[in-house]
Amino acid sequence: MQRLRLSFGRGEEVKFISHLDVLRFWERAFRRAKVPLAYSQGFTPHPRISVAAPLPVGVSSEAELMDVWLRCWMPPQSLIMMTKNQLPLGFDIFDVWEVGLNIPSLQSCLAFAEYRVAVGSSKTEQEVQASLHSLLQTRELPWHHFREDKMKLYDLRALIDDLWLMGCRSEPGEEYICVLGMRLRCGAKGSGRPEQVIAALGFPQRPQFIHRTKLILKEMLP
Repeated sequence: MQRLRLSFGRGEEVKFISHLDVLRFWERAFRRAKVPLAYSQGFTPHPRISVAAPLPVGVSSEAELMDVWLRCWMPPQSLIMMTKNQLPLGFDIFDVWEVGLNIPSLQSCLAFAEYRVAVGSSKTEQEVQASLHSLLQTRELPWHHFREDKMKLYDLRALIDDLWLMGCRSEPGEEYICVLGMRLRCGAKGSGRPEQVIAALGFPQRPQFIHRTKLILKEMLP
């Protein structure tokens, strides 16, 4: 058996596809490419495919990670060549490398996710900088959201590692468009959500786009 780790992207064309449908796309692509997938045991065997951090619907990415188990060895670059042409428009494989069969799961190794987020604003660039600085200086930020009619309470500030302004631009007759960088915690104890950070910063509108630029594993930390 072999375990390969893939880095891949999800573009604008497929950003509104659910996580389960994303897994189905990959499973079909691997099957068409005749990749020797390994399957789970039990009454309903399924391919052993594991994604580090499922992307919310509407978010694009250039930084996804996925582990795929194979029942026999194959060169990592062969998987790229065999699979690339089987993927629908909007998906792309950037790299593949072999990892140990017994190392911890991707999900358990994940520490942070970085995002690029664009939002409309009536604030000046200086006011946006001040909002970022103020939130980062806050020690605690009680927050809540609803899931299946149940309210979850938590400290949003604890999920924010860093925020920075990447730039603002104005368009004729329109408001400022500000692009923010975010490094948010991502793990078993909770994951930061860019749209909630935008709301906490006082932006009245939802983000125009959210793009994940990086996943940071614990092993990558200094």
